[in-house]
Amino acid sequence: MEAEARGLTPAELRAVGDVGGFFVLPAEPPGPGAYAPLARAYAPRPAAGAPDPGSPLAVRVARVAEGLRTPEYRVAASMVQLGLAARLWSVTLGAAALHGVFPDVSPATLHWDPTRSTPDELWWSGTATRPGTARELRRVVQDGHLAPLGDALRAAGPVSPRLLWGNAGSALGGAVRELTRWARRHGRVDAAERAAALAAALLDHPDLAGTLQGPALRRRTCCLYYRCPGGGLCGDCVFDAPPRSTAAGPGLAGGASAP
Repeated sequence: MEAEARGLTPAELRAVGDVGGFFVLPAEPPGPGAYAPLARAYAPRPAAGAPDPGSPLAVRVARVAEGLRTPEYRVAASMVQLGLAARLWSVTLGAAALHGVFPDVSPATLHWDPTRSTPDELWWSGTATRPGTARELRRVVQDGHLAPLGDALRAAGPVSPRLLWGNAGSALGGAVRELTRWARRHGRVDAAERAAALAAALLDHPDLAGTLQGPALRRRTCCLYYRCPGGGLCGDCVFDAPPRSTAAGPGLAGGASAP
C-alpha cells in the first residue's frame, strides 16, 4: 500500500495555478454561480425519457453548441469533454510534478458551474491529497472522472468513445507541454521530467494507448472542431488540412460516428 500523501498548502496550490489558467484550482467559489458537484453531471439519466435539459452537462453542451454555432451534438459534446479533461489533467498532473502530491478532486468535492469559463468554472471543497503517482492519477482522473463523463455524454447522444479517449490523451499531452514550457522558464527541469514520466505511464493504459504519437504528442484522432463554422485544426491534430465535410447532421441529437 502506498504511503499516505502529505497535505498541500494553500501556497503550493496557488503555485500550481501559476503555470497557466487551466492549472488554477480555487479552494472556494470564485464568485456567485450555479456550482454543483461534478458527481451530479455524471449521474446516469433515467432509462426512459429524454435527457434532462436542466442537467449541468446538458446545459454545458447546449451553451457550447450555441457558442460554436454547431448543430451537431457530437461536436459540442467533444468540446465539453476536451475542456474538462484538460482542466482535470492540469490541476492534478501539475501538482504531482511540482509537489509530489495532488488534490484528491473526487466528483463529490469538485464543484462545476457549466455557465462559466476557465478558470472560474471549477472550485475544490476537499482537503485530501493523493501521492503523485501514475496509478493514483489514473484512479482519480481517468476512472473517477473521464470514464463516467464519457458514459454520460454517450448516453445523451451519439459520440464515439474513440474520439473521447483521443481527447483525453490530447488534453494530457497539452498539460505536459504547458507545464514543460513553464518549468524551463523557471528552472524547474525536474518538474518537467516528472510530468513527462507520469504522462508516459498514463498513456500506457489500454484506453489511452495509441491516442498520441511521437515526441510531439500528436494525436491520432480529431476533436471535430474543424466542423464548426470558422473552425480549424488544433495544434496537435491528426490532420494536416481540414477534411472536406458533408452537411451537418440532423441537429443536436444526430451526427455520424467520429473519426
